[in-house]
Amino acid sequence: MFKKRENVVEIEEGNLLSPKFDNDGLIPVITTCVKTKEILMHGYMNIEALKRTMESKEAHYYSRSRNTIWHKGKTSGFTQKVIEIKIDDDQDAIWLTVDIGDGASCHVGYRSCFYRSVPLGAIENGRKIEMKFTEKEKKFDPEKVYKGQPNPTKI
Repeated sequence: MFKKRENVVEIEEGNLLSPKFDNDGLIPVITTCVKTKEILMHGYMNIEALKRTMESKEAHYYSRSRNTIWHKGKTSGFTQKVIEIKIDDDQDAIWLTVDIGDGASCHVGYRSCFYRSVPLGAIENGRKIEMKFTEKEKKFDPEKVYKGQPNPTKI
């Protein structure tokens, strides 16, 4: 299905898909909203997740903490309808543009996983850095949606 990675010119200038998966068999994915252009999340795909995403036109990712593929939104109901898949110049990163309707992409309940802003400027020695919430309301209550399922993030 994917072209074997044989030379730089083919990879960077050719028209055949030759994704570069890392030593763990994963490729990073950044996902943005088709309507707002905001970054919704960052995740990873393995070969199977990429194939499922391409075939179903809905985002599938590989969960490093659970060691399994997950169909984004299967539990919460907020699936990501894939509008476009792009790959970077050396084919080692993927960019998905998706439609989530009025839904959410963050397992914490916010629309985007990027719901906090880090302050800029001088950092005082020993002072804790306080972030600012850029999203004020959650789209859903994770406790209700995931009903005792294991937290998708390990600390």
